[in-house]
Amino acid sequence: MVRIETPYGPWEPAPLHEVVTLLRGSAAPWWVAGGYAVELAVGRAYREHGDVDIALLRRDQLAVRRLLDGWDVRVAGMDASFPPWPVDEVLPVEAHDIWVREHPDGPWRFQLMLDEADGDEWVFRRDPRVRRPLAGLTVEEDGFHRLTPEVQLLYKARGLRPKDEADFEAVLPVLTAAQRRWLDEALGIEHPAHPWRERLRG
Repeated sequence: MVRIETPYGPWEPAPLHEVVTLLRGSAAPWWVAGGYAVELAVGRAYREHGDVDIALLRRDQLAVRRLLDGWDVRVAGMDASFPPWPVDEVLPVEAHDIWVREHPDGPWRFQLMLDEADGDEWVFRRDPRVRRPLAGLTVEEDGFHRLTPEVQLLYKARGLRPKDEADFEAVLPVLTAAQRRWLDEALGIEHPAHPWRERLRG
């Protein structure tokens, strides 16, 4: 198990199957994102994970928050206060990264990531010119959904951290021509000189 120390307490990510089991109680759609989404697309484990990312649409936030009644749920990244997220409170648009743990003295167990949508289209939070139909955003995997790898790689492209490069290397051989083309075009909008673009075309 990976343990990461943060100013807000340690991360000890829950096993993915436990998070999936918990969230199956939600009536709103959600999907596995982050490194696990890429690893599931690859079909094998190839690195450790410091967290578990679960994504959902911003418009469905309250349904998932109510499911987590009794948990310690906090908004990360907006300011240093790291505020709690009360049940039935709609978060401001700048809030998109949520940390979740069973109780205030425990380790953080998983993250919720709020995605944007316009009707039946997913909208990339960092650049609304990048869009795709919600119907093609996820893939069903053993009774739950995961984010398609090309969309997850778009999120990962900004930092080029070692783990993001490892994810790109691992999943590149299994990307279809259509997935490579979509990611190349999206990177052309968000990161025109990105080094992954040439490798996607190779």
